[in-house]
Amino acid sequence: MRSVRRNVMSVRRIFVEKREAFAVKAKELREEIVNYLGIQTITGVRVLIRYDIENVSDAVYQEALATIFSEPPMDDVYEESFETAEGDLVFTVEYLPGQFDQRADSAEQCVKLLSEEEEPVIRSATTYVVSGSLTEEEKAAVKSLCINPVDSRENNNPKPETLVTVFEQPEDVKVFEGFMDMPEAELKELYSSLNLAMTFKDFLHIQNYFKNEEKRDPSVTEIRVLDTYWSDHCRHTTFQTELKDVEFTKGDYNEPIENTYRQYLADREEVYAGRSDKYVCLMDLALMAMKKLRKEGKLQDMEVSEEINACSIVVPVVIDGQEEEWLVNFKNETHNHPTEIEPFGGAATCLGGAIRDPLSGRTYVYQAMRVTGAADPTCPMSETMHGKLPQRQIVTDAAHGYSSYGNQIGLATGYVKELYHPNYAAKRMEIGAVMAAAPRKNVIRETSDPGDVIILMGGRTGRDGIGGATGSSKVHTEESIEVCGAEVQKGNPPTERKLQRLFRRPEVSRLIKKCNDFGAGGVSVAIGELAAGLEIDLDKVPKKYAGLDGTEIAISESQERMAVVVDKKDVDQMMDYVAEENLEAVPVAVVTESPRLVMHWRGRTIVDISRAFLDTNGAHQEATVTVEIPAKEGNLFERKEIGDVKEQWLKLLSSLNVCSQKGLVEMFDASIGAGSTYMPYGGRYQLTETQAMIAKLPVLKGKCDAVTMMSYGFDPYLSSWSPYHGAVYAVLDSVAKIVANGGDFRKIRFTFQEYFKRMTEDRTRWGAPFCALLGAYSAQMGFGLPSIGGKDSMSGTFNDETHGEINVPPTLVSFAVDVSDKQHVVTPEFKKAGSKIVVLKIARDAYDLPVYSQVMDSYKKLYKDMEAGNVISAYAVEAGGIAEAVSKMAFGNKLGVKIEHSVDPRDFFVPAWGDMVCEVPDGKLGSLGITYTVIGEVTDKAAFEYGSVSISMDEALNAWTKTLEDVFPTESKVDQKPVRTELYNTDKVYVCKHKVAQPTVFIPVFPGTNCEYDSTKAFERAGANVITKIFRNRDAADIRDSVEVYRKAIAQSQIVMFPGGFSGGDEPDGSAKFFATTFRNAVLKEELEKLVNERDGLILGVCNGFQALIKLGLLPEGRITELKKDSPTLAMNTIGRHISKMVNLKVVSNKSPWLREAELGGIYVNPISHGEGRFVASEEWLDKLYANGQVATQYADAEGNPTMDEMWNPNGSAMAIEGITSEDGRIYGKMGHSERIGDGVFMNIYGDKDIKIFESGVKYFK
Repeated sequence: MRSVRRNVMSVRRIFVEKREAFAVKAKELREEIVNYLGIQTITGVRVLIRYDIENVSDAVYQEALATIFSEPPMDDVYEESFETAEGDLVFTVEYLPGQFDQRADSAEQCVKLLSEEEEPVIRSATTYVVSGSLTEEEKAAVKSLCINPVDSRENNNPKPETLVTVFEQPEDVKVFEGFMDMPEAELKELYSSLNLAMTFKDFLHIQNYFKNEEKRDPSVTEIRVLDTYWSDHCRHTTFQTELKDVEFTKGDYNEPIENTYRQYLADREEVYAGRSDKYVCLMDLALMAMKKLRKEGKLQDMEVSEEINACSIVVPVVIDGQEEEWLVNFKNETHNHPTEIEPFGGAATCLGGAIRDPLSGRTYVYQAMRVTGAADPTCPMSETMHGKLPQRQIVTDAAHGYSSYGNQIGLATGYVKELYHPNYAAKRMEIGAVMAAAPRKNVIRETSDPGDVIILMGGRTGRDGIGGATGSSKVHTEESIEVCGAEVQKGNPPTERKLQRLFRRPEVSRLIKKCNDFGAGGVSVAIGELAAGLEIDLDKVPKKYAGLDGTEIAISESQERMAVVVDKKDVDQMMDYVAEENLEAVPVAVVTESPRLVMHWRGRTIVDISRAFLDTNGAHQEATVTVEIPAKEGNLFERKEIGDVKEQWLKLLSSLNVCSQKGLVEMFDASIGAGSTYMPYGGRYQLTETQAMIAKLPVLKGKCDAVTMMSYGFDPYLSSWSPYHGAVYAVLDSVAKIVANGGDFRKIRFTFQEYFKRMTEDRTRWGAPFCALLGAYSAQMGFGLPSIGGKDSMSGTFNDETHGEINVPPTLVSFAVDVSDKQHVVTPEFKKAGSKIVVLKIARDAYDLPVYSQVMDSYKKLYKDMEAGNVISAYAVEAGGIAEAVSKMAFGNKLGVKIEHSVDPRDFFVPAWGDMVCEVPDGKLGSLGITYTVIGEVTDKAAFEYGSVSISMDEALNAWTKTLEDVFPTESKVDQKPVRTELYNTDKVYVCKHKVAQPTVFIPVFPGTNCEYDSTKAFERAGANVITKIFRNRDAADIRDSVEVYRKAIAQSQIVMFPGGFSGGDEPDGSAKFFATTFRNAVLKEELEKLVNERDGLILGVCNGFQALIKLGLLPEGRITELKKDSPTLAMNTIGRHISKMVNLKVVSNKSPWLREAELGGIYVNPISHGEGRFVASEEWLDKLYANGQVATQYADAEGNPTMDEMWNPNGSAMAIEGITSEDGRIYGKMGHSERIGDGVFMNIYGDKDIKIFESGVKYFK
């Protein structure tokens, strides 16, 4: 990094376009226009990235063109303009002002790495060129497909004079003059003009407070802060509404439902004995089972604390033979409204918010689950309701958003399921649930004391998310959707990753007395909740840009921010730690004696409200309830006559809620952290869908067998018929799935997600959530297991002129969490031919409800049978009945099933939540403790046989996989070229002349790196000493310091490893540019060359690290060099998305020291997780690489043959190449994550998972 004499032009504009072989996005868009919009007349589609660049010197601009903005092997660059044909539709799309643009942000950071003195200003946009004859209507349809007006706009303007925005000075915050004494009619007019989420009753409550207590008029900020603080999102006002006069209509299930209500009333009398301040409300009903069971002494493991960041239990854990206490946290979060209007950002920040809750509790988030609800995404765009985005766009963009955030931050998503029901057209359901853990000794829970300082750390504050809390609490119409833009946040995962790293450090965690994340409500809520008395200086809050007024700073929900309470004496130490992690932080508030929330802006006090008034949570609201009791008719438990069994079976497999979602699930990194006990699909062919996510505890050092399990239960069709039964079976189903995977149900804890239509004064509307919570109450008390947390979202309503009011299905999702050990885990795929298939049936009473005593007895016995090895796989039956369970169990190893003639087809297909299908080894039936019915056996014939019916495995798989293939593709029609399969065998392996007893490995950590923990563990396990250093780039001085730190680290190391991740978010439009730009620095380049040329050093790059080696020229050239047009490269996967799965890797060369412990010709099973892993090279280069033995590892099929088949070579790499080496073998780059190994990891995947590259690298020096 150097200082440059400045010769800065004004704004430059460039367009970057992928060449045809790499233009995956353009090809995708063309297919969407032809197949989805039905426009057959287009002849071509081009997609170009447009950059406007200012404040960059000539020399740096020229260098950046080929290293940052483009990649010579893949891209064409056009300066200022590019040619189009006459009649082409050309338009450019950019983010709305104020929306975070990760591409431009990463580009600015990369340019500063080239020259730290530069202060570049960069804007990015996407330009589309569509050729062919289009009508005006078709042009509008194409634009509508490419532009979501909530976060983007069309901008075809000429290049601006400057990109530097001059922000107008905001006006002073106004006071509502005359508010105190305003007549009610005038007050109502003011209320209506402000578009508030609060009720008018709340507004009168505020007038009364200011008139009688403050004796002054409120400021605009005070009204907005109160609206935010009291919003349903922040204060659960719907759930806190007092419910009076509960009545029940007449139906077929009055007795159990009314009995549950009576039991609840009796239990609350006992729990609240002598108290008069508690009233019946949804919140009370949601929490009562926990309170009652706790009173009975059945909740000893719950952590009790003033902080309510997440559900928290205390778990004894054995590490290296020593027992210690850990906190296990879990949390569910929804972002239904934001994801409905801006799917990518809404879903991304759903996960970001879910992570920050336990993170603020100082636990490390290590696994996520995603459960979503949508209408049919296979419907054509023409069926989209006016004012709505098409379902297909919502489901695909939301999946990209959530997966992008999780993949970047380095969080394993262990389970993904999308539920389809027509009523989710009203509003999407987007749930993220996470698991987190930390040693209990590292988490300090203290009160905030006067004089304590509150530090704001992480992201900066902007206009994004203003009104998010209140927005999600409002009713939505066609018109309101057009003005929601500011309510949507954009996530910045690399920043949240830094917060995770910071909070994982024990010395940091122990300084934190209390913490809150910036979720809904911004400063006003996140800081406002930390102490009774607070003085906040809004001028100190770091801003993304100038021009924000005091109100905006107070309520902005910009993401990735934390508010931390520390003792005054610890402030400097905390600020130093924050700087080490490359984060920004500012002390912004102090805790005061006086119990008031006070905010200052520009020297004036703009908020000064008493804590007592804030804590009223608004005016007391009341409602009445009518519970509508369902009729027997329409219940899902009725056995139906089955005509053609084969037709019914194939129809079931292809139905929306049973069919394969593999193309969706594989977008999410399931293996990072090297702790996932399951991959989402298991068996030799990775086709048995799991029903729970299981992971080892995230222990950094030492051996630990503890695992956590999480499952979900919910069926929208069952719930639509009866919210009570829906909730009962949601709880039961979540328990059954834990049991099926080897868990002990007696230790389960729940957290619930409620999602219902918006409540009004109509008493019948309150009946659905009330009835559902009664069902959940009954199930909790039946099992004696409590829900210790939850999240409610009560605005699932949409109004439009054509359809009137549409409401989401009554939704109560149960998440069950259990703690076990890897020895007890039972994977769900059928294991061997000859096994018997049995069904464990649960008892149901006359009201179609489970008999809990029998269920618990059966599940206890099943647990013992699994321990004894009598049951070797199991599946919890759901809406698809036994047929769904046996099919999915069979797919993973492509084993057949033969169903007994005696099985009644009506029983085979009927929904049966709580029942289990179990595999029992031949000869073990007599040892079973469970009561069972034999229904068939596992065969080695790849077919499903039932009476005279036979369905081939291929036929069954085709039915199961085709339904959503257009929406979530798994294949991209890769050209099936012949693949070279020769082995390169040599005894001339490079020998190290500079031996050391214990080699040192340097692992650089950049913004977006996320594999450093796994890589460190792998090298330490192999016997190396590891140095990890964070590259700090907050300012020019940081960059200079970091270069020197890196130089020293390389100088004292024998190995440099470039780890995986998304350096800079894989932007600007390409992976590993942060890495590559940094190591082109002359100082670091020289030090790396010394390592290789003078000290016999080794270099390893995995995934993002491999991409960095390629972009530096270190592979295949062995030295840092400029890339040429014909240089080998790694391009976007042919399928155009991220892919996470396990692959078979064949070692085809033994030339490299990195592979000396691997077997030549051996097959190793490694996880991959990347969006750009397709190895591309010219024929000349391929011949050269093979001749030199540089092709090290290839993707292979089940038989061990290198292949172009996308099932086995998922990114479409040329010659199935997964990894290559330098000519002497000492530099090795590979896409597969060989560091993600461990005992009890990927237990449902078959084969040898350890290729031993880390051991080989260490032994090379000995």
